[in-house]
Amino acid sequence: MPDDTELAALSEQARADMVRIRPVLDRIADKWTILILTVLCPRPARFNEIKRRLDGITHKALADALKRLERNGLVTRTVLPTAPIGVEYAITPLGHSLRQPFEALCAWALTHGPDIERAGAGFEQGRADR
Repeated sequence: MPDDTELAALSEQARADMVRIRPVLDRIADKWTILILTVLCPRPARFNEIKRRLDGITHKALADALKRLERNGLVTRTVLPTAPIGVEYAITPLGHSLRQPFEALCAWALTHGPDIERAGAGFEQGRADR
């Protein structure tokens, strides 16, 4: 774990590099990207399988996200020689390089989700008491 001095240096470097960092984060940190790549990490999947595993995503949102991920080199799209024609999506090595940070982020969300819920409820209660 980095100490406070190392964290301050990393934070300062991130601020200095923000013009280069932000466009990348805009491409990988949207609502569905993390979850889509997490679903594809273990094995390639067809569109409907991905959609089933991502409860709540619309057909259009998934199609748009997969196109964006393919454009950004994080996912490949392969047309399968089946009848009817099928399409399979797989994570690329570049996309796979996000596995560890995304898994850490998902673990953090599971661990701290209740804390965020409590903070939100406390905030709303404080607003109601005013």
